[in-house]
Amino acid sequence: MEQETKQMFKDLAYYSSLGFSIALSIFIGLFIGLALDRTLDTAPWLMFVFLGLGIAAGFRNILRAMAKSQGYVNKR
Repeated sequence: MEQETKQMFKDLAYYSSLGFSIALSIFIGLFIGLALDRTLDTAPWLMFVFLGLGIAAGFRNILRAMAKSQGYVNKR
């Protein structure tokens, strides 16, 4: 019983941090794009590119969580 409880809390911690990691990846992409746009004077193109990359990273985190919940853990 104790091992199952530990595993349950580990899973709960992982899935509760998933939303934070998705939002963080989107904001990191956005801020990198804004900084590069400001530096290279290419507004708003790099912001859109890096925002798209941040959203793609967020979806990748969702897909990895879904694979983990189904037991298909990718060790890359």
